[in-house]
Amino acid sequence: MTDGAGKLILGAALGECVHVAGVLSFLRIAEQEGYRTLFTGPATPVNELVAAIQRESPDIVAVSYRLTPENARSLLLDMGESCSNEGLIGAGTAGTLGRKQTRFVFGGTPPVAEIAREIGLFEAVFDGQQPAEAVIAYLRGRPWEAMQAEDFPVELVPRIRWKAPYPLLRHHFGLPARTIEPTVRGIEQIAEAQVLDVISLGPDQDAQEHFFHPERIDERRVGAGGVPFRSAGDLERLYAASRCGNYPLMRSYSGTDDLLRYAVVLSETIRNAWCATSLYWFNAVDGRGPLSLRESISDHMALMRWHGERDIPVEGNEPHHWELRDAHDAVACAAAYLYAYVAKAMGVRDYVATYMFETPPHLSDRMDLAKQLAKADLAEGLADEGFRVWRQTRTGLMSYPTQVGAARGHLGASVYLQMALRPHIVHVVGYCEADHAARANEVIESCQMAQRAIENALRGAPDMAADPVVQRRRTALRNDAMTIIRAIRGLGSGSHGDPLLDVEVLAQSVELGLLDAPHLRGSPLACGRVRTQAVEGAIVPLDEEGRPLAEAARVARVLESA
Repeated sequence: MTDGAGKLILGAALGECVHVAGVLSFLRIAEQEGYRTLFTGPATPVNELVAAIQRESPDIVAVSYRLTPENARSLLLDMGESCSNEGLIGAGTAGTLGRKQTRFVFGGTPPVAEIAREIGLFEAVFDGQQPAEAVIAYLRGRPWEAMQAEDFPVELVPRIRWKAPYPLLRHHFGLPARTIEPTVRGIEQIAEAQVLDVISLGPDQDAQEHFFHPERIDERRVGAGGVPFRSAGDLERLYAASRCGNYPLMRSYSGTDDLLRYAVVLSETIRNAWCATSLYWFNAVDGRGPLSLRESISDHMALMRWHGERDIPVEGNEPHHWELRDAHDAVACAAAYLYAYVAKAMGVRDYVATYMFETPPHLSDRMDLAKQLAKADLAEGLADEGFRVWRQTRTGLMSYPTQVGAARGHLGASVYLQMALRPHIVHVVGYCEADHAARANEVIESCQMAQRAIENALRGAPDMAADPVVQRRRTALRNDAMTIIRAIRGLGSGSHGDPLLDVEVLAQSVELGLLDAPHLRGSPLACGRVRTQAVEGAIVPLDEEGRPLAEAARVARVLESA
């Protein structure tokens, strides 16, 4: 993976420049890639840098300068001439400094970087506008400018490993319109910006539900909620638009009817990077599909199995659909365990566990982090050589304020909190989403904001997970979640096989209210009796008097009334 292998990089802030953050950041990344590093310090005179190059014989010299461009020109030409005179580079020709014997790399502000490019001494120039992984690509022996389509991994797990230590960035994109053309143009713009690793197509509801049944489509709602693709050809055009820039992966929502047929189409057209499914949702329960609760559970299991057989990763979006309906924290944690358990049993090898923060939005950050850590513990407790769990975090859509400035601040703060979970994927939710679906420029801006928060955290964030209050809540939630799971198992105690894989048992867990949420009240397919409230930042169930109810007591009441 790395081209470092003990090679030496000598870093310096040149001339009168005392700004060292950039070069030190470069050296820190280089060390992670296996290089040895030395730093001459701030404001290093040209003659001292040349002497250090002669003394240390580095493989690469990393030079930074962040002051006046014209001063930079004089300094860099002086450095090049001195290096040439000492035999460190070849003789200059045609206005440049010629073929290099020692490798040089430069970092600075965009105006200074442009001068560095003109001079011709440097094999790579960074001005802060390149994607974060450009530095890593250079250190691994593949300059970003030379990257070709075949250099970018086209499958999820290799892409995660390729970009590490940075997480992949994912963002929904699908413009509500009468045709796919605005989305095609937007995808090209996003890919060329090189800020996003996974374009997650957001289709309109008819694309999910009626793809194979055009006779059902109501033309009055075409484009409602997303891009209206209607054929394999449409999907192929959308994918082709992404084959530029940093060649992002592409994926799409799963269907809500004809699930397996839909999965085949997505796999064959957009190389669906992973499949996202639930157990209890996208059906008649939430009105997003025609399937009954039992049909939905059965079909989603089959969908997991189909992808598992083909080594295509599967994402579980089960927990946050409970949270979006104001379910209390223990139910969300139980759902995280239950979905991972089913996915593993269905043969899924690479499981993308999604952790939606700020959902419900009245959680405190402290209790939110504790809940996400508990969910991760429960899912990852099932991991083994045949079942790998990849963490994906995201900001809760309902938590965004409508004011643009406040929403931008919230995006950065949320992503910084999410980094305490050490995610492999950060699902960026555009700062504008409380008002409208993100346009291409807003996707790009949101990814830039998220990337900055990620880089800040990776430089050395405090360990928020170590907070004793967080740890106590984390432990309590794990225990409460397993109380629910044991009760669900008990529903199938008289049947053969594993109750947690029994469609009837799983359906009963919702109908009886072991898994319950206030927003299900009035549903003929679910319970909806639970009441929840934020207490000291955590979402807890309440008794008839409005007092917090212990989870063991709630579960006992549900079973008594069954």
